[in-house]
Amino acid sequence: MPSLTSHDSDARLKALAAQRWRIALTLTAVMIAIYFGFIALIAYDRPLLATLVAPGLTLGILLGALVIVVSWLLTYGYVRWANTRYDPALRALDVVGPNAGQSR
Repeated sequence: MPSLTSHDSDARLKALAAQRWRIALTLTAVMIAIYFGFIALIAYDRPLLATLVAPGLTLGILLGALVIVVSWLLTYGYVRWANTRYDPALRALDVVGPNAGQSR
């Protein structure tokens, strides 16, 4: 494999960092919108959240649980992306050495 010049490697590292930043901001924005949307429903439409979906289960409880589940799914999606795309791309740039993260 041909070696990368410092300039090429630096440009690819900056592009990779920018991609990671965009993904992090997107996931953060999605989570903030979901969370504050739920809080706004609590504040402004309590009767809607009091609607029974099933005996003993209101829409508010269901939506609250979904907020938690969506946060887990977003975290899973980010970790999967980082493990399958970001980390291999970083290793390909040889920025992270083979013993990085391991105790000596």
